[in-house]
Amino acid sequence: MPEITLALLAFLFAAAFLAGFIDAIAGGGGMITVPAMLIAGFAPIETLGTNKLQSLFGSGSATLAYARGGHVELKTQLPMALMSALGAALGAVLTTFIPGDVLKALMPLLLIAIALYFGFKPRISDDDQHRRITPFLFGLTIVPLIGFYDGVFGPGTGSFFMLAFVTLAGFGLLKATAHTKMLNFASNIGAFLVFAISGMISWQTGLVMGAGQFLGAQLGSKLAMRSGAKIIKPLLVVTCIALAVKLLSDPANPVRIWLGV
Repeated sequence: MPEITLALLAFLFAAAFLAGFIDAIAGGGGMITVPAMLIAGFAPIETLGTNKLQSLFGSGSATLAYARGGHVELKTQLPMALMSALGAALGAVLTTFIPGDVLKALMPLLLIAIALYFGFKPRISDDDQHRRITPFLFGLTIVPLIGFYDGVFGPGTGSFFMLAFVTLAGFGLLKATAHTKMLNFASNIGAFLVFAISGMISWQTGLVMGAGQFLGAQLGSKLAMRSGAKIIKPLLVVTCIALAVKLLSDPANPVRIWLGV
């Protein structure tokens, strides 16, 4: 662990604020906070654990904001949230057994596909569309699967929830964003509990970053509720592309190794 100085905490607070703002609208906040903590000198496993702590504040803040705005009913969505938390907890427990190279190789391709879908599909709006799967089946299969991914790896979880809500549940973009944050909050809780029990969290750092996440998420969710699909769609596309580029820029990414780049 690096020496915790005021300058370091200020840097991480700023990174968390920006991450909370972006994450409340389009997801992908982890692509800012995780590299920021690694640059600051935190070990990878401690970074993942602390990131889950501070992410709780951002996703929780956005969830409350969307609930107050009437875009998500917390009580009716609790069963889905529980499945998301259980999936993430299982993913965090089984992290060491999952072939990480497979996830790292697939992630950029999946994110680019999501960006292309939202970028070129013209009829995506804030209005609900045709539902392709029942809420019960959606909560029983898709939700824990994405939650599991969040516990194992994490980046892009919000984008995957968004895609599932829009394409399978038939939600409009604003409604999908609101429900995504609630399920992401639940998956953060599930993974956080596992990391906390394992002692892999820097509490001081996580709480300071959590304050930044909370404030950033409040601002981002208010902007999303005011502008709806007009701001969510382009930011979602940009976020997915940026996250894919970031993952592919890593010299250790299996795709680059396989291609000899």
